[in-house]
Amino acid sequence: MRTDTIAAPATAPGDGGISVIRISGPRAISVARQVFDRPIRDHRVVFGHIRDPQCGEVIDEAMAILMRAPRSFTREDVVELHCHGGPTVTRRVMALLLAQGVRGAEPGEFTLRAFLHGRIDLAQAEAVADIVRARSDAAQRLALTGLQGRLSATVSALRERLLPLLAYLVARLDFPEEDVPAEDIAPALAAALTVVDDLLAGSRAGVLLRDGARVALIGPPNAGKSSLLNRLLGSDRAIVTAEAGTTRDTLEESVTIDSIPIVLTDTAGLSASPDPIELLGMERSRRVAGVADAIIIVIDGSRPLDPDFPELVALARGRPAIIALNKCDLPAQVQVSRLPLSAHAISATRGDGIDTLARALTETLRGATAGAEAVVANARHVDALRRVDALLRAALDGLAGDLPEDFIAIDVRGALDVLGEITGETAGEDILDAIFSRFCIGK
Repeated sequence: MRTDTIAAPATAPGDGGISVIRISGPRAISVARQVFDRPIRDHRVVFGHIRDPQCGEVIDEAMAILMRAPRSFTREDVVELHCHGGPTVTRRVMALLLAQGVRGAEPGEFTLRAFLHGRIDLAQAEAVADIVRARSDAAQRLALTGLQGRLSATVSALRERLLPLLAYLVARLDFPEEDVPAEDIAPALAAALTVVDDLLAGSRAGVLLRDGARVALIGPPNAGKSSLLNRLLGSDRAIVTAEAGTTRDTLEESVTIDSIPIVLTDTAGLSASPDPIELLGMERSRRVAGVADAIIIVIDGSRPLDPDFPELVALARGRPAIIALNKCDLPAQVQVSRLPLSAHAISATRGDGIDTLARALTETLRGATAGAEAVVANARHVDALRRVDALLRAALDGLAGDLPEDFIAIDVRGALDVLGEITGETAGEDILDAIFSRFCIGK
């Protein structure tokens, strides 16, 4: 358990109206009293001045808020100093606190202390970071359900279902002389597996809302991929010329469409060009398409279909995909109804049909997760649930195959341990270090 006193700015660096500096630990109150010239009271806002105790110089006008343990986020004594914003004030106040023997907080250390003191569990701690990083309203709402403990409650209920099963198996193995009567634990294991499967079914939707989707724009040269990228972004990020083959490398940009964070990747046009540089760009385009969550095939509707069109459709196979039939402002040479995928006529230069295309993209992305409720959004949680799923299936298969009960017990115990990794009961130092190292300082 960490017992020293830490401090860090809790607001983002740079110019701003206010800078909040948080102090937490056993010396938080005494240190604050050394640098703040007015008496501070529990859960009261007090106006005063921050002074250098060595020379009496006023550093800033500020407000101080004291939150005595355990009625604070960390369940330690916490004092917040609300100073004027700006890097100079923040730096000087932090230097003053460090001179009093306070240690600068590590990334995520306030939240880590909240976890170590039982204020929140590990899944809730990760939700704190997700709220900070949320790039859409939907992602923020999903993270908030995690902070409020919805996933934690489900995982705890699962552990409560499995613990009696493990206790039964251990009793049968360790106390054979007690003649513990045989029970059919398969229905209870199957019920637990159903809960895990439901969580996993919704995880794809959760990950989509939390992390967004990678969408590749692919098509032949001069089809209008870069123009479409610029139109979807609402800014001129990609170079657009009438010359085919202008884009020779990938270009990534982020945008939020209908509450879904999306990384759009403009790619080099796919053609039969002998140019070695263009060939390298096309190979990169194929790699990008191979790992994309969804694909927009951009084709020029004012020209007959390119001979490489079947390859474009093949690249999109197995993932959500739509066709943007570009240049609808020109005489049409391709009919939407004749295309093999959901197709939408657009003009990337004029903006015709862009809203419809964007809506079709998000509906396509959501269609891959339709009918599943998003509760799990964290990749670590998804991985843990997949391992639990495998262990519970192994236990059920073992029961069906009349394996010895010690094998079943190993699988059930393993499932309990992995579930504990999600909420923190069985999480080791390596897991904690990996999680909290990704937090920002001051949170």
